[in-house]
Amino acid sequence: MPEQLNSFAVALTVHPDDHTLGPASAPVTLIEYGDFECPSCAQACHAVDMLLAHFGENLRFVFRHFPLREVHPHAEMAAEAAEAAGAQNRFWELHKLLFENSLHLDAGSLNRYAEQAQLDLRRFDYEMGHHVYMARIQEYIDGGARSGVRSTPTFFVNGAVCDISYGFDRLRTTIDAAIRAGEKHRDLPPE
Repeated sequence: MPEQLNSFAVALTVHPDDHTLGPASAPVTLIEYGDFECPSCAQACHAVDMLLAHFGENLRFVFRHFPLREVHPHAEMAAEAAEAAGAQNRFWELHKLLFENSLHLDAGSLNRYAEQAQLDLRRFDYEMGHHVYMARIQEYIDGGARSGVRSTPTFFVNGAVCDISYGFDRLRTTIDAAIRAGEKHRDLPPE
């Protein structure tokens, strides 16, 4: 059992090569394991945008790939496209386009989105054709599986899973509680 707990901590640690929005100094870190072809993840994208605007400097967001290959045939290829965009410092631009167009993620559509995101298309085509980022995507999948991820979207607030099956408001209240708990902890006198 201790080995499993350690693997959870390792899988939920934010690394320099993770895709993040918000300051590293934020008291709350929200990690999402998502799938670009998942309708619930597309809804979550809008909810996360609102949370980032609402909580500002108090929230850091991390997006990790968890394509459900058996259910969403284009999700893995879309994750590869997002990683290719990330290599050109355009991850979030393509992330948004992919979720806005989650019903249209075939290869031709991905090329159009890459062009809209102003990527170097020659480099994009090469990296997509050679599956340059497949190992990285598999690392995300493995890390998610070690953390107990089984479906998308799955959210963790400061390392604890947040069940959103009854709506995204639960995410907001959990983040708010984590911020308040952090403030109380800072206000305690040293022992």
